Order: sequence, then C-alpha cells, then structure tokens
Amino acid sequence: MILLSELITLTNVNKKYKNGVNAIYDLDLKIKKGEFVFVIGGSGSGKSTLIKMLYREEKPTKGEIFVGGINVVKLRNSRVYKLRRKLGIVFQDYRLLPKLTVYENVAFALEAIGAKSSEIRIKTLRALELVGLKGKTRNYPDELSGGEQQRVAIARAIVNDPKLILCDEPTGNLDPKMSLEIVKVLDDINKTTGTTVVMATHDKEIVNKFKKRVIVIKEGRLVKDYEEGKYDNEAI
Repeated sequence: MILLSELITLTNVNKKYKNGVNAIYDLDLKIKKGEFVFVIGGSGSGKSTLIKMLYREEKPTKGEIFVGGINVVKLRNSRVYKLRRKLGIVFQDYRLLPKLTVYENVAFALEAIGAKSSEIRIKTLRALELVGLKGKTRNYPDELSGGEQQRVAIARAIVNDPKLILCDEPTGNLDPKMSLEIVKVLDDINKTTGTTVVMATHDKEIVNKFKKRVIVIKEGRLVKDYEEGKYDNEAI
C-alpha cells in the first residue's frame, strides 16, 4: 500500500544490464513529498541507474517503482512522456539548445506540451526569476558561464511546476563555489514551492553543508539512510 505522503516507492528493485552487470540489488526505498534527498556512492555504485529508473530511462529487471502514483515499471513506452511531463530532470551536461536564447530554451518545455503563449511567458519569466536569470533572457548558452547554463537547465526543469526534480550529478562540471550556488537554488525551490528534490552527487562539501537526508548506495545496495546526514566515506 502506498501512502499519500509518499511520492516515490521502490519495492524489491533489481537491475541487471544485458552485459551481465548487476547495478541494483533488492532496493527498497520511500521518499515523501517535499523531501530533499542526496543519493551518494562511488563510481559505478548504481546511483545514476536509480535516477534513470525513476524517469524510466531504464527499467528494473525485477520489482516495483511508483512515482507520483504511477506504476513506472508497467508504463507503456508510448506513455512515458506523460510521466516525464510531471518531472523536472537536470543533467550534468545542461543539454541546452545552442541556437535558442535562455528564454527560448525554458519556454520550449512548455511549447512542447501545447501551453498557451500567455501562460508560457508568465511561467518562463517566473522560472528564470527563481534561478536568478531574469536579466539574461536574450542571451545564448555560449554567452553564459557553466553555472549560469545549469541555472537555465534548472529553470527549464521547474517551468511546468513539477512535483519532483531529479538531478544526476548536476554540479559535476562546475567549480566548488558555483556548485554550492546551484544547490542553494535547488534548496530554495524545495523550500518555497515544496517540490521534492532527489540529487545524485559525489560532492562531499555540498552534502556536508546542506545536511539533508542522505541515501548511500554501494555496489548496487542501499547501505545507509540518514535523515540529516553527511558524506559517509566509510560507508562508500
């Protein structure tokens, strides 16, 4: 049974790739609405696989995954877009469209779902204001710093008011100062809008500074779950 307060539920989830690599073993996990959760682990631990299964980039070999009441495992490929419309996804490499302005990159997410032009303008400007880029609407990605590009990616992720933001190493290409600023943006969004944030990271300084719930994945297994944790070197 899934309680209403639970946004994400994984039950007995296993993931084995076609090349024989076991990425996830017997994973049980629950994440409530409004939580901010760090997923940490060494290279190849399975944390990125976990994130990918939540937005159905990958399917588990066994087990159940529910995201916002949707049975992700049984979701038909032709319906995956409906799940992703309810999510915001932030990647390490930004994935901005180079020939579109900052405004157009964010607005594109709304245009793709057929939103009205008036709604697109209001929501796009609001999202850019939330990430501190309202003055950069006419700039192109190559005119921005790496941190600014990631802010655009976050604005694009939140523009449709998702209940969940999934972040896969979003600070991996940034320097420490900019990394902290990016996570501060995500933290502010979490606090002001109640949006749930799940972030895979290996950045010790960030995890230790923000003191959120920390899930530790090691060799595909959940080995630690701290309510207000820190980067656990021993567990990894």
